[in-house]
Amino acid sequence: MNTPLRRVGMAMMVMIVLLLGNATWVQVINADEWRKNAYNRRVLLDEYARKRGLITVADGTVIADVKETSDRLRYLRTYNNGPAYAAVTGYLSVTYGTSGIERTENDLLNGSDDRLFTRRVSALITGRDPVGGNVQLTVNAKVQQTAYDQLVAKGFTGSVVAIKPDTGEILAMASTPSYEPNRLASHDAAEQQAAWKQLTAKGNGNPLINRATQGLYPPGSTYKVVVAAAALADGKNKDSQYTAKGTINLPGTSNAPFPNFNGQPCGPGETVSMETALAKSCNTAFGEMAAQVGKSKLTTQSNKFGFNDNDLEVPLAVETSTLGAIQDEAALYQSGIGQRDVRVTPLQNAMVAATIANNGKRMHPYLVSKILGPDLKSIDETEPDQIETAMSTANANVLRDMMIQSEINTGGEGRLSNVQVASKTGTAEHGENVAENKPHAWYIAFAPAQKPEIAIAVIVEDGGDRGLGATGGKVAAPIGRAVMNAYLAGR
Repeated sequence: MNTPLRRVGMAMMVMIVLLLGNATWVQVINADEWRKNAYNRRVLLDEYARKRGLITVADGTVIADVKETSDRLRYLRTYNNGPAYAAVTGYLSVTYGTSGIERTENDLLNGSDDRLFTRRVSALITGRDPVGGNVQLTVNAKVQQTAYDQLVAKGFTGSVVAIKPDTGEILAMASTPSYEPNRLASHDAAEQQAAWKQLTAKGNGNPLINRATQGLYPPGSTYKVVVAAAALADGKNKDSQYTAKGTINLPGTSNAPFPNFNGQPCGPGETVSMETALAKSCNTAFGEMAAQVGKSKLTTQSNKFGFNDNDLEVPLAVETSTLGAIQDEAALYQSGIGQRDVRVTPLQNAMVAATIANNGKRMHPYLVSKILGPDLKSIDETEPDQIETAMSTANANVLRDMMIQSEINTGGEGRLSNVQVASKTGTAEHGENVAENKPHAWYIAFAPAQKPEIAIAVIVEDGGDRGLGATGGKVAAPIGRAVMNAYLAGR
């Protein structure tokens, strides 16, 4: 064979190898990515030709259903009481894809999950239409509805998260403003587009954001329970003394005041106990406490509560809570009262409350209770998972008792009758000009205090209906108490 023919032959062989390699890459190695691509219309039509699985809450109530249609997309996803559950379910849209549980459990719901393989084979052999699996959530319908209604009743922007402390089950996850997922699930492209345009319009409150898992806020004084936990771990006790001054200057500064609320001292003397400082939420005392504990130990304690966990999923992805950079002692003082660069999600703050309630043991929070086949038989169940021990039982009990005193000292409406509550409020400054920006209002709590069954976190953005005069006790506490009462009354 002459040289030109050999070159042509070699070139053809190389092209055949490349073609086979490309086919292998597309059809085998990268097949799953192409199958899940939002622009793959064939797969989309195939999915809508199958009956999608249901999403139910803990008592079996269906919150995401399907109905058969006569159009090209055979099945239509429908949501019952959609806005109340949108933060959890998310949406399924032909145009805009998926979010929430619809996204994280998509393979199970559309029937392509490996755990449904035998059922797909059986359907193929028998000639039955393939059907997706079902997802049962941990969410308590009454608690979720109460959380959502409490936020909506006054037009608040915010979030409520409720957790069962000893298991990590998420009993409620509400976020407002919410949206109607049925509009995005419509098979009418014009309706979908109109809904999307409205939901993403500037100044509309970002309703598509699940504030419970995606919102990052300064925790304000709710973070003082973490500082107290670090101080207890460092050998201090509830009677340890700290400054009671109404205002001090930040360390390393000559004129940077660091005041208590309204600049009031925390007691008649020069010092005040840790217990009183928590009950009265004394900034000066907790700034001093944070400085004594030090950056390293405070960071370690925060991490034990779940800060800086970049991999947390419930299974919804969760933004990472963080202390931020602490460059100097002045920053440490400010961080000690949950300001400066400290940022948390409402879920993280609920985890802090739940961990203290659970004798210092941090459980992995989760939303999916069971995975069910099309025949409603259980395929998989989530088992409670302890992540780590954040604090000793003895210290958790001391902190619980201090939080009981904090609740006694907290104002606001809706106190629970015959139920002892442990709590901490927070009023968090934010933005460039904190004097003019309305503060966020926080409330974290658990009840009954001695044998906790529910832990909660509530945030109301920008002072709710109290504006610049907002406090956690006035704005957020009544919501938290109503949510806890809804659960405890129905147990």
